[in-house]
Amino acid sequence: MISFTRPYFLRKALGLGQRGGGILKIRVVMESTLKEISSNGDSVLDMKDKCGVAGGVEDMYGEDRATEDQPITPWTFSVASGYSLLRDPHYNKGLAFTEAERDAHYLRGLLPPTVLSQELQEKRLIHNLRQYQVPLQRYMAMMDLQERNERLFYKLLIDHVEELLPIVYTPTVGEACQKYGSIFRRPQGLFISLKEKGKILEVLKNWPEKSIQVIVVTDGERILGLGDLGCQGMGIPVGKLSLYTALGGVRPSVCLPITIDVGTNNQKLLDNEFYIGLKQKRATGQEYAELLEEFMSAVKQNYGEKVLIQFEDFANHNAFDLLAKYRTTHLVFNDDIQGTASVVLAGLIASLKLLGGTLADHTFLFLGAGEAGTGIAELIALEITKRTSVPLEEARKKIWLVDSKGLVVSSRLESLQHFKKPWAHDHEPVKELIDAVKAIKPTVLIGTSGVGKTFTKEVVETMASLNPKPLIMALSNPTSQAECTAEEAYTWSKGHAIFASGSPFDPFEYEGRTFVSGQANNAYVFPGFGLGIIMSGTIRVHDDMLLAASEALAAQVTEEDYLKGRIYPPFTNIRKISAHIAAEVAAKAYELGLATRLPRPTDLEKYAESCMYTPVYRTYR
Repeated sequence: MISFTRPYFLRKALGLGQRGGGILKIRVVMESTLKEISSNGDSVLDMKDKCGVAGGVEDMYGEDRATEDQPITPWTFSVASGYSLLRDPHYNKGLAFTEAERDAHYLRGLLPPTVLSQELQEKRLIHNLRQYQVPLQRYMAMMDLQERNERLFYKLLIDHVEELLPIVYTPTVGEACQKYGSIFRRPQGLFISLKEKGKILEVLKNWPEKSIQVIVVTDGERILGLGDLGCQGMGIPVGKLSLYTALGGVRPSVCLPITIDVGTNNQKLLDNEFYIGLKQKRATGQEYAELLEEFMSAVKQNYGEKVLIQFEDFANHNAFDLLAKYRTTHLVFNDDIQGTASVVLAGLIASLKLLGGTLADHTFLFLGAGEAGTGIAELIALEITKRTSVPLEEARKKIWLVDSKGLVVSSRLESLQHFKKPWAHDHEPVKELIDAVKAIKPTVLIGTSGVGKTFTKEVVETMASLNPKPLIMALSNPTSQAECTAEEAYTWSKGHAIFASGSPFDPFEYEGRTFVSGQANNAYVFPGFGLGIIMSGTIRVHDDMLLAASEALAAQVTEEDYLKGRIYPPFTNIRKISAHIAAEVAAKAYELGLATRLPRPTDLEKYAESCMYTPVYRTYR
């Protein structure tokens, strides 16, 4: 039983005055998704679609069907007196409440007399944020804002995306995760630990929103390039879902961040009295698998077949197994394997205008053979196969990997992890990266090692000596873990390199020319990719949808971008880019027969734009 209260409008309709207690509670019985399905025996795919605009979710109160100038009623989970309304981040507008709203919702005296527009509030906040010298302070200020005024948070993030993206996402989110126990104030998602084994479905039901469409989940074992941060990895799902809304327009109410806590092998955290997670070594094997199986089953049971589950920052040994196990039974997506691959492939496709030739004409060398490296490599091979019709095994021969033991070659086949074996080509063993560069003579060098400063001056100079325009992608996050900086790549190559990185770098001037490096940021792809899945009712992720997203992103790079040396478009246009990606992903889903939302919209891009959440304040009755 959940208690809802509709304020002034309902009291007036029932003939109740504004004076006195004025507290009316309406009891609404919320049946579980499982009960609804089992009562008639229908499949989830046969159920009536509850799609609406603004992220593709049923809008039972008409909030998002209203135009921006139409009044709505701010439903809350408690009595909507002024005091509680000011503390509800979904509806709070701070000083932007109008005189009429202050009268209707008992706000008189609870706010200073001035009425400020949302634009003026935004102007004040960005000014205040710029006063902080430490990025983590800006991160904390943004999180505080999200917890008290959701629409203002997203308005600020959307309007200043290039400035604030490095704050709410990489690289600052990495430091936030490292210190999450110290800066933790209010939970922003669900924490599911081994203590909840056998009760995960009950835990999911504790979350107040019932129409969840996107879940980002981590177990915290491999946070960016920082390693095992255990329960403190929650900063990643929270940050990713903020971008789903800001960049992809997916409504915040349908997003759910989750951390699965099975312990940590980080001794510093285990010894830290302020650590907020389980103080035990990580569970592995059957115990780990059973917890994940219960979680995946409970998610589908509670939210249905079409909820997108995005795996984030799982260690290699679990990431590949989880994706392989659940990709045919659930709507799952691993951002580290598939999202990174899609955004890097987009940069490679775009770079062909500067490099010349086709993908099949180039040779790729990776430093790093984990989930990111092998995921990118596989998608490149798939794209080559698609364009040339050569067998996948043949396409893979254009791609070489270097791991901690050297070049991945066939003589090491017996000792290799299963996900590295497709890349074990015939070649004599090579231990060092520089020797691999000299032996393979790649045109493209990609770093996914998580180890900083590994693209040395000798490596970059050798790449420049082998190629008129070497493409160097230092993708490891955060900035401290980047294989090389933009300045190093441009200086050591004497301005000939095309450079992209995982974390942002400032523009760099070399011999009178200003280079603006590209950022191979997953945020280009996953918000639009997720929106395309939601708006089409897609039930499974197919590799061809990732290729479609890559090609859609590459098509957004302009001649002006190329002149600056960048192979990705600026983030200032990210909402339009996301709508374009969503349309192409949805189109591919319809083509593959994976979309369930019928009939197919005539103009998918316009439909995507119409589905996007906008954080402009609404007028309250």
